[in-house]
Amino acid sequence: MLKEFKTFIMRGNVLDLAIGVIIGAAFGKIVASLVADILNPIIGLALGKVDFANLFIALNGQTYATIADAKKAGAPTINYGLFINSVIEFVIVAFVIFMIIKQVNRFMPAPPPAPPAPATKECPECKSTIPAAARRCPQCTSTVA
Repeated sequence: MLKEFKTFIMRGNVLDLAIGVIIGAAFGKIVASLVADILNPIIGLALGKVDFANLFIALNGQTYATIADAKKAGAPTINYGLFINSVIEFVIVAFVIFMIIKQVNRFMPAPPPAPPAPATKECPECKSTIPAAARRCPQCTSTVA
């Protein structure tokens, strides 16, 4: 059983998937930091010093300065600013993945061209060669599908 497990783990696609997940998680942290620490302050400054991380609605009707204050008070909140951060992160990750796949596809060999459609076919009745578009055989006059 241990030998089978080792064979399974050592297959290329399992190792590739594991490495991809690890690199993806690390890349996700980098993008999260890029959004939270660099992009959001710039966007917030451009929008009049808005801090997306503290955009929320308290559902109990009271006003709180920060999400942390609302959570301390036990107030339910809709954290739409954090949602905006997540959307920005997603767009950046999707764009980077798109660019990587575009570059990888550039280096991949082109698929072979499809073979051309045959120009002729065989009459099922007389076995003579006729044009592929023919509906009736010119030799035996039978109808050809």
